[in-house]
Amino acid sequence: MIAARKSSASGQSAAQPTARRVIVFILLFALVVIAAIGLSGVLGRLLDAGNALVSGDITGLARSLAFTLIAGPFAAVLWWVLWRRMGDGQERSSIAWGLYLAGMSTVSLVTATSALLATAAALVRTDWQPLIFATGVVWAGVWAWHQWMSRHKTKSPTQLVSVAPVLGSVFGLVVAVGGAVTALASLIDAAVDAFGSSVTVGEPWWRLTLQALVWFAGGAFVWWWQWIRNRAKDLRGGLADVTLVLVGVAGAAILTLTGAGTVLFLLLRLAFDRTDPITAMLDLLGAGLAAAAVGALVWSYHWRLTLARSGTTRMATQLVTSGIGLVAAASGLGVVVNAILAALTTSLAGSDTRTLLLGGISALLVGGPVWWVAWKPATPVAPDRIAATGRRVYLILVFGVSAAVAIVTLLVNGYRIFEFALGDVTGQSLLDRVRAPLGLLVATGLAAGYHFSVWRRDRSEIAEVPRRARTIGRVFLVTGADPAPLVRAIDEATGASVTVWRRSDAVGDTASVEQLTQALHGVTGHRVMVVTGPGSRIDVVPLQD
Repeated sequence: MIAARKSSASGQSAAQPTARRVIVFILLFALVVIAAIGLSGVLGRLLDAGNALVSGDITGLARSLAFTLIAGPFAAVLWWVLWRRMGDGQERSSIAWGLYLAGMSTVSLVTATSALLATAAALVRTDWQPLIFATGVVWAGVWAWHQWMSRHKTKSPTQLVSVAPVLGSVFGLVVAVGGAVTALASLIDAAVDAFGSSVTVGEPWWRLTLQALVWFAGGAFVWWWQWIRNRAKDLRGGLADVTLVLVGVAGAAILTLTGAGTVLFLLLRLAFDRTDPITAMLDLLGAGLAAAAVGALVWSYHWRLTLARSGTTRMATQLVTSGIGLVAAASGLGVVVNAILAALTTSLAGSDTRTLLLGGISALLVGGPVWWVAWKPATPVAPDRIAATGRRVYLILVFGVSAAVAIVTLLVNGYRIFEFALGDVTGQSLLDRVRAPLGLLVATGLAAGYHFSVWRRDRSEIAEVPRRARTIGRVFLVTGADPAPLVRAIDEATGASVTVWRRSDAVGDTASVEQLTQALHGVTGHRVMVVTGPGSRIDVVPLQD
């Protein structure tokens, strides 16, 4: 009973500080946001020289003053109380402190950058936006304030320190890519219009290009600041690898394939389907070329970065790329089947059928090669890759999704067949009613059947061929040296997933890859800790499950 009471009291004492931190940091977050909104409103009115301070909007001014003069002092007092406590090790290492700084730094960066770039873009049209500019200035100050706290030597958080740089770099990359695509598309469209001697109505082309370049320059600067200067590029594992694969590789691949598919579709239409005016068909040429070019540049850059990451990250990159190519190719195949079935009821020279067919061929020609290069169906798979969890999950996921879509389309086809047989529809043939879902059924059925056969083949090879036993499941690498070559050595020697922890003490790690491989020889365990340093020393410690 005494032990139970002590355990209960200890649990309560541990839970109470956590609850307190969560509540006060949520309150501080809300107060800072409210105060920043109020101060932005007041500053915006002061900067608007053409209007009086009130300018008929008494309600808005009263709200801004209330937010500033009430929430602002409360936020300052609460921050000062919390800041004085950050000298305590427990307070500094709390997740709530790290989460607050990461969240507020990201929100302030996004808000300030968007407002300042919007102001600069509006100035291209000689349109002064004082309220938007004031919002950018105030939130830039909030961001600088939280940057100072995150870099403090004795009070900066020790948890979640990589979240803000990673999210900030993603935001900067997205803004820069959007600006670059818009600017390049505007230039290409202007060149096409000039070549076609078409008359443009509205704003001059250079204005949109210059505005897009403003967004590109601002986004590129934010990306450089977070990715290079704040060293988000050097982060490994967890959120850093996830964003690298999903945003840098998958997002760029989708942008590239979309642009390339659009350009190919337009070229095929120019060659085989001149039913619409050429100027109308070329409306999307600039956007397609710009998306393909910028997306390919971003894609290749991040693809090269994944080559220096762990084997798990490299496999995830290949599987994600394969999935994107598969979706594009399957969609194109479904549209091609749909167009062929439509040709049986209408003449193949019909504009709608021909355009549909060319669209499906474009998607198939763009997605098919990407899937082939990433998946490598004709190349034998190494035994250790066959047994990899990522590959098995990918096969099951693709088979499951494809089978589910196939079943749904089969139900839709059955419904339309019965509806037609019962005479509830007139004026449309049965083939016209079922050709769209039937094309999707063929594509998803082929995808499901292929990946199910690969999954069964992998299972049989795992059972029949003695594969190299994975003696280590996960490695926790503690090092002060560059972790990239060490991670590759661990992956090649054991196939285990690696989590990197950087040492804060400068011990001068000089351990080589060969020494690490030799130290891991013969070691078994579900989880193993590897500590390098000082010097060439390597400690390998199997951990208890």
